[in-house]
Amino acid sequence: MKTRMTLPNKITLSRAGLSIIMFLFMITGKGWAIITASLIFGVAAGTDWIDGRIARQTNTYTPFGAIVDPFVDKILVGAAFFAFTEMHSLSVPVWAVFIIIMRELAVSTLRILAALNNTVLAAERWGKFKTTVQLIAIGVIFVIIDLQFIAGMLAAGDFQTNLRFVNFVLYKLPYHVTVLTAIVTFFSAIPYLSNNWDMLKKSWSLPVND
Repeated sequence: MKTRMTLPNKITLSRAGLSIIMFLFMITGKGWAIITASLIFGVAAGTDWIDGRIARQTNTYTPFGAIVDPFVDKILVGAAFFAFTEMHSLSVPVWAVFIIIMRELAVSTLRILAALNNTVLAAERWGKFKTTVQLIAIGVIFVIIDLQFIAGMLAAGDFQTNLRFVNFVLYKLPYHVTVLTAIVTFFSAIPYLSNNWDMLKKSWSLPVND
């Protein structure tokens, strides 16, 4: 029997490709490349909404999509935050990014365990809210980087004083945005752990003979 990959899954995989391209542009450190990366991020984030909408409207949910879609979201988010930590014009804390990545790995592990038990780990409301916060945070930081680059190009004469003030404000904002995102991300894991605690205990235990 012939099979064909569904359109939502194709869109999901395209988001993974866009994430890699975005990351490569970001690590160049060039202003024009980072602006391009911000545009790529906007397209990639949009595909997250599009593939879900198409899957709902066409009833084309697949086990592949249920597992890979949130995993690709983590690739997109992780790629952006990792690149942000390398940018000296920002103050993105590495420890907050570490918390974000650790939470994502923990929930991904739960998804794998659920799959091994022939079940699909349903997306929690807090998980969807977390993803929205992450994407908005990344978008805000991209806007800050773009503004810094544009302001640097326009800086001249007396404008230098104002530019230093603007850069100081913009330098501090990514720190607070990332910390807030890390807090939301961390606590969003609690519903997943509490709702799947029995499965988790079963996965790490063996029957005991009395």
